[in-house]
Amino acid sequence: MEQSKEYGNWQQINELIRRKIFAPGETIMSMLVELKQGGIGPEHSHPHEQLSFVVTGKLEFTIAGIIHYVSAGEQILVPSNQLHTVAALEDTQVLETFTPLREDLLNSVN
Repeated sequence: MEQSKEYGNWQQINELIRRKIFAPGETIMSMLVELKQGGIGPEHSHPHEQLSFVVTGKLEFTIAGIIHYVSAGEQILVPSNQLHTVAALEDTQVLETFTPLREDLLNSVN
């Protein structure tokens, strides 16, 4: 991976969500996402496995139509190719880890 890119800078997704993508390994990557209460991540899927660890706050994940509540200190697995969305029930920080690499996210780093 190209280490000269400016990993670790915040990217504002919308007025309620921003993310910080960290330098990846060969097959795994992570990012910190901050969602203000009411922030919603649109429904999507990807071929990557995703582990989401809630650092602070509380999220409502909907994965394949099933609602899960995840609070600070808890994590949830989003399996490959599953439709999912997330809503912030309060101001939240979540550490998201993906494998394999999400090239779409890595390409968004300046």
